[in-house]
Parts: sequence; structure tokens; C-alpha cells
Amino acid sequence: MTFELVFSQIKKALKDADPGVIDGKLAIQITLTGLGGGTFYIEVLNGRLSVEPYDYHDRDAALTISVGDFKKLADKKLDPVEAFNSGKLLVDGNIEKALELIKLLETRK
Repeated sequence: MTFELVFSQIKKALKDADPGVIDGKLAIQITLTGLGGGTFYIEVLNGRLSVEPYDYHDRDAALTISVGDFKKLADKKLDPVEAFNSGKLLVDGNIEKALELIKLLETRK
């Protein structure tokens, strides 16, 4: 599995997320490790959601997680606090902003 395939699945899964649940700006860079890994960002700005396959240098937080664990997190099969406490999810930056990403993911249909 390539990063391009993984990223296209993630972008498609996020297209129905409601950016209106985020107050202000949210900018999270995510680095996926393992097969199909790579870096992308999720940004909510002015009520608009962007998901792009680039580094984001002016970010609120950077997350590092394996491809498989990110899918579990997005599918609500892995608790984000448990993932963080067990070392499966590494957070660099504002952890409160990182938790807002979960709020965004929960709005998906």
C-alpha cells in the first residue's frame, strides 16, 4: 500500500466532517509510520476544512502514529487517550488542539 492510496482514503473519509465544530483555527500535521506512511495535514480555517499531503510548519500540533493505529483511531476502535498513554500516538505541540481533531473526526457521517 502506498502513501498516495492511504492519503486518498483518509481525505475521502474526512470529506463529510463538520468543520463548524472547531472554534477558530486548527492546524494539525500527521506523520503516519509503517507501510503506506507519509505526512499530511488537517486544517480548519474560517469554517473550511483542508486535508493536504504536505508538511505544515505553522501548526498547532504534530502527531505521529502508525497507519494501522490511525485507522483504528478514526474508526473509534482506539481511544486517543489510551493511544497517547501507551506510546502509540506521539504529540508534539498543543495537546488540547490535538484533542480537537478527535472532535472533528466524530462529526463524520
